Amino acid sequence: MSQKIYSSQSKQLEEFIPLTPGQVKMYVCGPTVYNFLHVGNFRGVVFFNLVRNWLENQGYKVTYALNFTDVDDKIINRAADMGVAPHDLSEMYITEYKKDFASLGLRPHDHNPKVTEHMDEIRSMVQTLIENKKAYETQGDVMYSIESFQGYGKLSGRNTDELQAGARVDVDEKKRSPLDFALWKAAKPGEVSWPSPWGPGRPGWHIECSAMIKKIFGEQIDIHGGGMDLIFPHHENEIAQSEGCTGKHFVKYWMHNNMLNFGGQKMSKSLGNVVTMREFMETYNAEIYKWMILSVHYRSMSDFSDAAIDRAVAGLARVYSALSLAESYLSPEVTAVDPGFEKITKEAWVKIEAALNDDFGTPEAFAAMFEVVRQFNNQVRRGLKSNPAVQGKALAFVNFVRKFGGLLSLFQEPAHEFLVKLDDMLLRKMNIERPQVDALVAERAKAREAKDFAKSDELRGKLTAMGISVSDTPEGSFWEVTK
Repeated sequence: MSQKIYSSQSKQLEEFIPLTPGQVKMYVCGPTVYNFLHVGNFRGVVFFNLVRNWLENQGYKVTYALNFTDVDDKIINRAADMGVAPHDLSEMYITEYKKDFASLGLRPHDHNPKVTEHMDEIRSMVQTLIENKKAYETQGDVMYSIESFQGYGKLSGRNTDELQAGARVDVDEKKRSPLDFALWKAAKPGEVSWPSPWGPGRPGWHIECSAMIKKIFGEQIDIHGGGMDLIFPHHENEIAQSEGCTGKHFVKYWMHNNMLNFGGQKMSKSLGNVVTMREFMETYNAEIYKWMILSVHYRSMSDFSDAAIDRAVAGLARVYSALSLAESYLSPEVTAVDPGFEKITKEAWVKIEAALNDDFGTPEAFAAMFEVVRQFNNQVRRGLKSNPAVQGKALAFVNFVRKFGGLLSLFQEPAHEFLVKLDDMLLRKMNIERPQVDALVAERAKAREAKDFAKSDELRGKLTAMGISVSDTPEGSFWEVTK
């Protein structure tokens, strides 16, 4: 079955055929490192981790680069406010980003290029654009001439005449056109700078990605990813620069993930609803974040409300509860899967493959997984006598969930431990101590033993009111936070 990818440029599904058979060059725009990264910054990071994993699963050799923008106005301004050197600030937040990335349990990228390590490539590309009459030098700045590039607007669908008409009266007399953008900026007094043929300065934002891509991959790549907010002007300008430099088609497939939506509002500093990944992880858990991102199609707006968190917790609890039950029946001696249940998992895998081959349709893939969870819960229950048939079903189920989860970087934690962690997180939010629940459950068990069913029912009601569900089995009573 062929892989289909939605192209942001053609606005339609296209069959994925890489430039070089069997190999994929993939670049995703990474963070500007001047602060802790917020939860929205990691949506693309989590999604493109799946893209790389799935393409590798399909037999491709993928080379994946995600960059760090470590020189920028925001970095310079924040460093000045904090009284530190811009380089020290950016390095500090690269380290913090890497901690957040590691806490999400994602696979490392093959390359994490930094802008400051690619000044030679940037200057060389700017020089080529000047020689190709795509750019011009003006008072120490180098500007890209929009009018020199016929294809401008082909990604965003914006018309240059309309853009010109909509541009405010431009007070920058250095520009030939209001839409021209900076490739190289002359240094302001006291600002960090690098030498160049046009005088000391630093690169414009857009040229940085073009130069890093050229250095790592050459003149053309298969997939360029990023958030939808980067389509214009950043990615539009990358096309103008790279194609203006080489004359070759720059990116075969542009992929853009949608934004996060906070209770009907876009996340913004002005609304005060910016949540850093560090803050989220202090209260919640990496599995919850990844579930929230991956259970929604990457091109859809992702709801990031309390209700969405509750849905993620409930979904994770359902999968991990079944995993925990399955693992309780396993031992090193169990090596044979049950043929009947393996057939169920194989049929589900066909649906998962079809969903992911259709522009990474994760909601449909999750639905196929849930069908297997439902079948397993119907056939295997807590307290069943262990026998080869039950063990074989448990093994087939664990193999299936771990395999699917491996693609998503989900469901890799020891199941029982994760469920305890999930309950502890929910208990903290409810201001309830675990020993408090254990004591009530133990008291209820004694009442049941004494056949004091009125007392047992009273205690169950008390636990239910606290948000605790109790299950009675031949091995005793088990409790969990109601999800």
